[in-house]
Amino acid sequence: MASQPNGAGFTRRTLLAGAGGVAAATLLAACSTGGSKSGSSGNASKPLKFWNMPWGPAAFLTEDKRIVAAYKPKSGFGNVTYQQIQWANFTQTFSTAVAANNGPAVSSGGGTTAFEFESQGKIAYADNLLNSWKSNGIYDDFLPGLVDTLKTSNGYAAVPYNLDMRLLWYRKDLMDKAGATVPTDWTSFEAACAKLKKIGVYGYGTRSGAGAFTGFHVLVSHMINNGGGLYGPDQKPNCVTPENIEAIDWVLGLVKNGYVDPRSATYTSQNFYDQISANKFGMAWDGAGAPASVSATAAPQLQVASPLTGPSGKKGALYFPNNIMMYKNTPSQAASEAFMTYYYQNMKTLWTKKTGIGLPPLKSIATAAYANDPISTKIINEWQPISKTWGAPGSNTVFLGVTKVDGTQPGIDFTQAVLAGKTTAKAALEKLQKSLESA
Repeated sequence: MASQPNGAGFTRRTLLAGAGGVAAATLLAACSTGGSKSGSSGNASKPLKFWNMPWGPAAFLTEDKRIVAAYKPKSGFGNVTYQQIQWANFTQTFSTAVAANNGPAVSSGGGTTAFEFESQGKIAYADNLLNSWKSNGIYDDFLPGLVDTLKTSNGYAAVPYNLDMRLLWYRKDLMDKAGATVPTDWTSFEAACAKLKKIGVYGYGTRSGAGAFTGFHVLVSHMINNGGGLYGPDQKPNCVTPENIEAIDWVLGLVKNGYVDPRSATYTSQNFYDQISANKFGMAWDGAGAPASVSATAAPQLQVASPLTGPSGKKGALYFPNNIMMYKNTPSQAASEAFMTYYYQNMKTLWTKKTGIGLPPLKSIATAAYANDPISTKIINEWQPISKTWGAPGSNTVFLGVTKVDGTQPGIDFTQAVLAGKTTAKAALEKLQKSLESA
C-alpha cells in the first residue's frame, strides 16, 4: 500500500478498498465467538501489541514509532511493541493472527476490517474509551458526525483515525484559459465542461482501469450528492432509485457530450494523474492528496472547488473513515484504552510534520497542521461535514455489508459501463443491484 508524501491526504486508498473486499471472505472464515462490551482480562504487565499500517512513506513510520516509543505506561501495565503491517497480504496476516489469538491488542487496518472482526466477536468495543474521552476533551474534538460512522448495534467497533475523501479539483490555469467559472451545481459544471472542451480539455477527469476504484467512488458520490446512495435503512442494497438514476443519467450526458475522456474506463491512477499533468483534464475527481501525484508544474494550479449542489438541492459526497480498533485478545482492556488515550493525545505530529497520512479526525490537529494550508482547511471545513459513508442514504455508518462494494468487481463493471456510455442509468443500476444481492 502506498500513500503520497504530503500533509494534505492519503490518495491511494484504492488498494485498501480492494483488500477490504477480499478481507470479507478471508476473515469471515474464522469462527465467531460472540460479542461483549469490553475486552478480556489477562496479565496487564505483558507487552501490548500495536500494529499500524504504512499510512505514509518512511517519514510516517519514523514519527509513528517515535510516538509509540515515548509512551510510558502507568504502573502495572506493560510496554507497547510496534509493528508495521504492509498492505500486501495484510488481510491474511491479520486473519491468521487474530484467529490464533496471536494478533495485536490495538491496530489500524483496512477501512472495513473492524466490522469484519466485530462480526466474529473479536473486537473490544470502544464505548468505555469514548465515554472517558468526554472528560478530557478528545471526544468533542472529533470532526462533525465522525465518531458515529463506526457505531454498530452492539457498540462502537473502532475509533476514527484518518480520512480519505472524494473531492472536485480544478486546474485554475486551464479554467482561466477557457473562460470557465468554477461550478457550484451540476448545471454550472456542465457549462464549465463545455468551455473547456473548446480548448481541447476534458472537464470530467476520472479513471476506472486496473486498480483504480476511484471512478466508482465518484459515481456513488454523485448519487449521495443527489440524496441517494447504495443502501437503505435496513443496510441492504437499494441502488435503483430515482435519485440514483438521475445522477447516473447526468454522467451519461457528460459522456455523450464529449466531456469525458473516452479512455477513462481503462485509465489507471497513474494515467489519470498524467492526464492532469498533460493539461488534458481541467476538472477532476480525486482524494485530498492529488497535488502530490501530479507534475511540479500542474500541482500549484490545482484548487479544490466547494461541494456542488445537486438537483435535489442537497450537497453530499463519499468519504472513508479509516480507523483504529481494539481487540478482546489483550493483556488488559484498561491497558489498551490507556495506550489509545496517550496515542490520540500525542499523534498530532503525524500531521504537523507532514508525514503523508490522510486527513486528521480531530479539529485541533487540523487547525495546527493546516494553519498555512487553505486548500486542506477548505476540505475539512466544507467537504467533511457534508460527506457520508458507503451506508448512505440509509445511514451514515460503515458496516459489514459494504465490503460488497468496497473495491469489488461489481463497482468496476458498473463504472466502466457508464464511462463507455453504452448503457442506460436504470439498466446499469439494476445490474449493480443484482450483483450486490448475489455477492
